[in-house]
Amino acid sequence: MPERSKDTFHGYKTGKRGQGPPDPNVRAGEIVQQATREMPKEGPDESKDPKRVAVGRMGGLKGGEARKAALTQERRAEIAKKRLRSVGEAASLSE
Repeated sequence: MPERSKDTFHGYKTGKRGQGPPDPNVRAGEIVQQATREMPKEGPDESKDPKRVAVGRMGGLKGGEARKAALTQERRAEIAKKRLRSVGEAASLSE
């Protein structure tokens, strides 16, 4: 049996604040959906203003390009290596 990482709980990362396991009711809902193979409701969130959502998305798209332009080649390489390590750890947990 593969060893489990101490910083995960049922597949959820627990290393940082706010990334712990979700509300037990949310987790129970996920389990029921998986068991019954029901897809969660997809669609626009009625509580959000579509115009504001569009403006926020535009800002997010611009922000990614601005961050990329501001990073040095060395820093981008560090980020890529860190990402590869985390993906490798996740792959080893699922095996």
